Amino acid sequence: MQAIVLAGGLGTRLRSVVPDLPKPMAPVAGRPFLAWVLDDLVAAGFESAVLAVGYRHEAIRAHFGDLYRGMALRYSIEDTPLGTGGAIRLAAGHVTERPVFVLNGDTYLELDYQAMLDDHRQARASLSVAVCSVPDVSRYGALELDSGRIHGFLEKGRAGPGFINAGVYLLASDILLQIPAGEPFSFEQQLLVPRIGELRPLAFHAEGRFIDIGIPEDFERAQQMFAVKGQA
Repeated sequence: MQAIVLAGGLGTRLRSVVPDLPKPMAPVAGRPFLAWVLDDLVAAGFESAVLAVGYRHEAIRAHFGDLYRGMALRYSIEDTPLGTGGAIRLAAGHVTERPVFVLNGDTYLELDYQAMLDDHRQARASLSVAVCSVPDVSRYGALELDSGRIHGFLEKGRAGPGFINAGVYLLASDILLQIPAGEPFSFEQQLLVPRIGELRPLAFHAEGRFIDIGIPEDFERAQQMFAVKGQA
């Protein structure tokens, strides 16, 4: 298995607590947050990962190098911000396996990657999305699911429990080729959302914990979550 990890975030909303660091390098329980994400990839048996980096990419490469706990690391460097889609398309040039996992370097999801890959192949899907249940979908926006497929997205702001996009994807070659090369492009807003009815992604239900450190409140919550995880 191979993965693309989107690690080019500026971390603007975290500047009050994490100044002048790429968001995936924000310290959580004494380690860069990205280290916790990569630990799970190693444990799942990934052979390599491509880090899609931009802002202060030197700090990421200086810390992790080209090998992390036996997993090869490659770096896809954006000269100018390309958005999630542009970053994925650029990083895909460093990947030799299809389908490829894509995940965010500033979110954490406990996920059975092999089971997700097995379901993706069995369904002959072009696109699979990890989904998880949360007690309040208002920050993220809820998904409309039917017969194991994602049929729609509900606007952010609606409160209450539901399923959300947990930010881990499996992309086949035909999906990658639908992302324009060399230009800013949002995978979510310019491909996934407007074409959801046509794409009908396979929904893979993740039962583990999920956290997005994008705001100070959740960044602080992550400190406690990973402090306990580190002691386990």
